[in-house]
Amino acid sequence: MCVHPSLLLASRTSVHELHSFSQQSFTPSSHSPRPSLSSRTFLVENVIGELWSELEEGDRYVVVDCGGGTVDLTVHQIRLPEGHLKELYKASGGPYGSIGIDFEFEKLLCRIFGQDFIDQFKIKRPAAWVDLMIAFESRKRAAAPDRTNPLNINLPFSFIDYYKKFRGHSVEHLFCVNIKWLLWMYLYDLVFCVCALIAELFEKPEVCDIKFLFLVGGFAESPLLQQAVQNMLQGRCRIIIPHDVGLTILKGAVLFGLDPSVIKVRRSPLTYGVGVLNRFVEGKHPPEKLLVKDGTRWCTDVFDTFIAADQSVALGEMVKRSYTPAKPSQQVIVIHVYCSEKESVSFISEPGVRKCGTLRLDVSGTESTAQRREIQTLMQFGDTEIRAMAVDVSTGRTVKAGIDFLSH
Repeated sequence: MCVHPSLLLASRTSVHELHSFSQQSFTPSSHSPRPSLSSRTFLVENVIGELWSELEEGDRYVVVDCGGGTVDLTVHQIRLPEGHLKELYKASGGPYGSIGIDFEFEKLLCRIFGQDFIDQFKIKRPAAWVDLMIAFESRKRAAAPDRTNPLNINLPFSFIDYYKKFRGHSVEHLFCVNIKWLLWMYLYDLVFCVCALIAELFEKPEVCDIKFLFLVGGFAESPLLQQAVQNMLQGRCRIIIPHDVGLTILKGAVLFGLDPSVIKVRRSPLTYGVGVLNRFVEGKHPPEKLLVKDGTRWCTDVFDTFIAADQSVALGEMVKRSYTPAKPSQQVIVIHVYCSEKESVSFISEPGVRKCGTLRLDVSGTESTAQRREIQTLMQFGDTEIRAMAVDVSTGRTVKAGIDFLSH
């Protein structure tokens, strides 16, 4: 295929030649995936009031946020009359956003024109590179199951001109074989992965009796994705594609900022805890964890669980722990926080357990004459972030507490 100033990306192909999902092909339907309200799939424009009137106490829905970098899935249950929400399953997803197609397009350009040229072109002609990627974005959004004509991208004049200066010949001298299906195939790969995530989620016992599935995010504008999700679910729930689907997440973030208490119960995505010393129990604890100090047998690296993965956590729920400074003159207590995807963890040295944060207690200024100083620490879960506060039990004074997750 000769590469002209108009770069051919793809033409129509039968979807079932590419993938089969749950014994159901992604075959084009004869109607648009955005029909009337009577259909199982419809476009929400000015029908929010009608939709809200259909919601009842206990109704469940799934939000599939298909963004540029990732696809994120959440499951909520509605609590009326206030309209509060309860998270039924921990947030899940994967790196299947639409930006992956952009990376493949750039790789394709490097294969055709050379890595060295593309690197230099982005540096010397940044505006033209942006124009090229904008043109590709437009063509990418135009990909549809029933499209019969090829997708073409016009190369900017500065691209053609700079290539001639860089290589000494024009782009018409380039030849490339069997490339026109590569990006098309990759688009279907992403669609397949998104559908696999949704199917896996619907297999969870907590995810049942789903009434609505909201398909949102920039990638949700793709007719290919819309139809694939519709075919895969086969009427198990009502698929809703909101108006201005790319702005839906932004609008939701603003509304949440106005009322952060709307989500009353969340599910913890990970198991959180700290490493502690426990009394060594023969037969229960491994011998390599034994530590003898001042005649007392201790088990090291024990994982003290604050909250387990997929555990329901109410808004403002507290976890209380008490810590004692190693020395009476100690000014700062530093405690490392660990996390794991497993629900049950015994030791911080287990595979999959990693250090994710540090709890720092500044006990200076709270000195007392008590022989044993006890610092009572409260950690608040259930919100969008974990908060910590502490108090010296003997004096009643507040201890400055901070928890840092950004440095790990």
